[in-house]
Amino acid sequence: MTLANQLAERIVAMRYEDLPPQAVHWAKVSIVDTIGCALAAVDEDAPRIAERVLTGGVSVGPSLVWGSTRRVPVLDAAVINGTAAHALDYDDCNNSLAGHPSIAMLPGIVALGESLGSSGRDVVLAFVTGWEAQARIAHAVNVHHYEKGWHPTATLGVFGGTAGAARLLGLNAAQTAKALAIAVSLSAGVKANFGTMTKPLHAGQSTRHGAYAALLAKEGFTAGLDAFEHKQGFFEVFNGAGNYDAQKVMPHWADPLDILAPGVGLKQYPCCASTHSAIDAMLVLREQHGLTPENVARIESVTHARALAHTNRPDPQSTLDAKFSVQYCVARALLHGEVTFAHFEGEAIRDARVRSLLDRIEARPHTFQPKGMDEHYECHLYVTTTDGRKLTAKVEQPLRGPCNLAPPDRLESKFRDCAARALRAGAVEPLYAAIGRLESFGDVREVTGMMAQAVKP
Repeated sequence: MTLANQLAERIVAMRYEDLPPQAVHWAKVSIVDTIGCALAAVDEDAPRIAERVLTGGVSVGPSLVWGSTRRVPVLDAAVINGTAAHALDYDDCNNSLAGHPSIAMLPGIVALGESLGSSGRDVVLAFVTGWEAQARIAHAVNVHHYEKGWHPTATLGVFGGTAGAARLLGLNAAQTAKALAIAVSLSAGVKANFGTMTKPLHAGQSTRHGAYAALLAKEGFTAGLDAFEHKQGFFEVFNGAGNYDAQKVMPHWADPLDILAPGVGLKQYPCCASTHSAIDAMLVLREQHGLTPENVARIESVTHARALAHTNRPDPQSTLDAKFSVQYCVARALLHGEVTFAHFEGEAIRDARVRSLLDRIEARPHTFQPKGMDEHYECHLYVTTTDGRKLTAKVEQPLRGPCNLAPPDRLESKFRDCAARALRAGAVEPLYAAIGRLESFGDVREVTGMMAQAVKP
């Protein structure tokens, strides 16, 4: 039996009634967080350009463009909302995937669910199922896949989108296996495009392709069922001989569910996750020692080499570029005691105070060689003050998930701050509450309808 067949059997066997309550809880947390991040990007160029190109300004279809009243075809909505949800790089992360799990599948699942009239329970089940599928395939290929330059959000997330859409459509095992095999040829995304609009487009394409693959399979489209393990299939082409272990995919399926362990990583700052431990470390030292730009002579940020491959950007040239500059993010943390949307908008990167700090911040890799993604985020921050003091802070994991929780009020306030950019005052709290009880809705269109009615005029 091929891997696609084995995965398909597990996918079609998933039932809402079998989900642990904590899995439902964290699914809803991720869903509300993802929608919030998309609403915050209502005026961002990337999703708006994508929408213009896809629709030509014509709004006809069943699926809502989040943050608007416009409705478009399912696959177009998946691209637009997926791109929006990742446009600010504020959405959740997961160590198994080494990427962003929710944006890779949720927009396609919701868009498809609107066309089908799916219930909230159906959406939650599809979401958890998709998360599990993409994470299990990730176990076979990471961390080599990540280090080689693939963007797992896109290259692996597409399988989550496919599995979720297949479950939502009620595909049988044979159809689901074909959908996964189709998705192998729709998988794409390289990290060379980090710091540009193409990175969030990876998310849009991933969630679209997942729904597309499932819809094609439903209509009888064919694909090679050995597309994963074939000598010219996914594993060999994307990772290469000796750099993957297909035997790691099937063991421990849903035992425990990956959404619970290692679980959801919720971002506290709207920038690359690989900068967050350095930000946290800077905030700790700033508070403990009263640091200001005037009394800091030098800062050394020491992180994993694989993180520095895309975050060592001492001279960012755009707001998107700055989201991937650990130097810039640390400078903002020192200056303000926080890192916010405003620091990545307009002419913020030209701020003379930040520019003067960048020359004092060095980023270098650890001398030890951690292997797993669990150690990926560790940061040692060294600060030398103008009076000669040597200060150090170590952060192993940023504040962001089941194993290292941020205070609950920070998670809720994040949604409020994000959604307020697109929704009327007074409409944010009801939408937050509705998503928090998503499983109680008989039709997901009740929730997206609330969203549409709440947009600012």
